[in-house]
Amino acid sequence: MNLASIPSPSTGVIELGPIPLRGYAFCIIIGVFVAVWFGNKRWIARGGKAGTVADIAVWAVPFGLVGGRLYHVITDYQLYFSEGENWVDAFKIWEGGLGIWGAIAFGAVGAWIGCRRRGIPLPAWADALAPGIAFAQAIGRWGNWFNQELYGKPTDLPWAVEISEGANRVAGTYHPTFLYESLWCIGVALLVIWADRRFALGHGRAFALYVAAYCAGRAWIEYMRVDEAHHILGLRLNVWTAIIVFVLAVVYIVVSAKLRPGREEIVEPDRDTTPGKDSDKDGSAKADADAKDAAAADAQKDPLSKDEPGTGRTAESTEAAAEKG
Repeated sequence: MNLASIPSPSTGVIELGPIPLRGYAFCIIIGVFVAVWFGNKRWIARGGKAGTVADIAVWAVPFGLVGGRLYHVITDYQLYFSEGENWVDAFKIWEGGLGIWGAIAFGAVGAWIGCRRRGIPLPAWADALAPGIAFAQAIGRWGNWFNQELYGKPTDLPWAVEISEGANRVAGTYHPTFLYESLWCIGVALLVIWADRRFALGHGRAFALYVAAYCAGRAWIEYMRVDEAHHILGLRLNVWTAIIVFVLAVVYIVVSAKLRPGREEIVEPDRDTTPGKDSDKDGSAKADADAKDAAAADAQKDPLSKDEPGTGRTAESTEAAAEKG
């Protein structure tokens, strides 16, 4: 018998009049705001402009949500496309189901588009946002608590989570893997912040460190889960994904440190990259050209100010010399 445990909400929805506030969606939204806010602070500290992180997030977040949902639906297709299931449920993102692997991959595509439009390097932007993403994941995992999902094996530990009877679940107390991952993500964020200050990580290495550290924790946390999942050689699919992505992230850190040591000195050019407008540099060049054209026009209007060919003297100086002579 458990003397202490973590109770689960009786419902994942709070009715605010006619508006249903879903706990899962609320946690995701709060996480996004925290990531953008903290990423903006780090971007400014790196020499970037305020608001750039949010501008690029406008591209990254929608792509990330689509990618996260696609990864979940593809890897757990039996929940939506097997006999007796309704495929329309695949679009009900508010009921839970976002794969972080797809979210990061597709989010990176959106961020690349945003960075291209702003004329800034994607790796530098990713470095600034890395710990914020980890904090966002820590907050977002509590959405699984609202939905009573992603718990581990049965346990009678004091911090076990209470799960009520429901579809595809049996009442009892289980390992709160959502809590384990939330705490792990906080640790990852703090690790990236410390390492970035200590070693001045640049060119995407802070982001790669976040990826590697997250994967290291996700592997053992995933191993504890008991929800239905595909297995390969006895391991859950997400465990294999974590192992592969971990190796790729470590390789990137090592290779990048050799090819591009140090940190970017300039992360955002001081120019206006608004479509349809000249940059500051182009504008200055255009202004110089206009000034030269105006000077040439004035010289043509006043022939006495012209130099005599081959003498280096003006017409005015020649006339003065003749009178003196």
